[in-house]
Amino acid sequence: MTVPFEELEVGRELTTPTRTITEADVVNFAGVSGDFNTLHTSETEMAESDFGERIAHGALVFSVMTGLTRRIVHERAETVAFYGVDRLRFRAPVFFGDTVHVTLELIEKEARDHPTGNGVVRYEAEVLNQRDEVVLSCELLSLVR
Repeated sequence: MTVPFEELEVGRELTTPTRTITEADVVNFAGVSGDFNTLHTSETEMAESDFGERIAHGALVFSVMTGLTRRIVHERAETVAFYGVDRLRFRAPVFFGDTVHVTLELIEKEARDHPTGNGVVRYEAEVLNQRDEVVLSCELLSLVR
């Protein structure tokens, strides 16, 4: 069961389950996005790079983040629509085989007179790898009931 807008409290923290980023994820994302940059697709070129190996697309990690947040639907507000993202930063590379999870903190809520929602909530979101290093940070906004 989702939490009604009126009962959401600023400061509330949530943590998602984990997900491992696989080579198949990266290959499929390259195909869908058309981004075949050697950062993601060339094992030999990346072996010579500062990273030492291929890395996942930042946009893939962001997409995985949004999917992981859907897995905790029973603990958060009922989302009517994704409203936006602010302050998006890719803070560290994600390598094939890294396991990530998301932490969310509700930092603001604003009541709205909107035909499909009661307000907008803003979450501070961080994606962390298996070593608890922040690899992505942003603020997520959602229109909620």
